Amino acid sequence: MTETPETPPKELTPAAQRALAEAEARRKAAADAARPREIGGRPGPEPTRYGDWESKGILSDF
Repeated sequence: MTETPETPPKELTPAAQRALAEAEARRKAAADAARPREIGGRPGPEPTRYGDWESKGILSDF
């Protein structure tokens, strides 16, 4: 078995860096816009953010 040396990461062009920054900004804006504000909900992070229900550090599967 021959080992191949790792190639160093390629430098991104300014256009590629700008495109990545714009894509990240669009993802953040879409995530913020897609989540409506909850009125009267529990404080803190969303209890179902990992697919399980979390309450006071205890996880429950559905």
